[in-house]
Amino acid sequence: MKKVILTVAIVLGGLSTYATSAFPMNQTEKFELVAQEEFKEIEAETLPQAVKDALAKDFQTATLDKAYVNDKQEYKLEITIDGAASTVYADKDGNWIEKE
Repeated sequence: MKKVILTVAIVLGGLSTYATSAFPMNQTEKFELVAQEEFKEIEAETLPQAVKDALAKDFQTATLDKAYVNDKQEYKLEITIDGAASTVYADKDGNWIEKE
């Protein structure tokens, strides 16, 4: 009788290992939040003179399509050079900023 009970216990123990899931059940999706800078559109006339001068000096054939500003007084300029659209960034002093 002991052998029968021991055999049943071993068989049930072996079957219970197959019932477990290969993947954890409490998986949650991970989200990565990227802070985007908030730019507000402004009129081209309100650009600081230093930014206008830098644009005229470094991009002589460019035409300014749109201008934006953020809280840090950084300017996003959408320009067209020889038919190709481009976006450049400058600070309030007319220095160019590298952004991705």
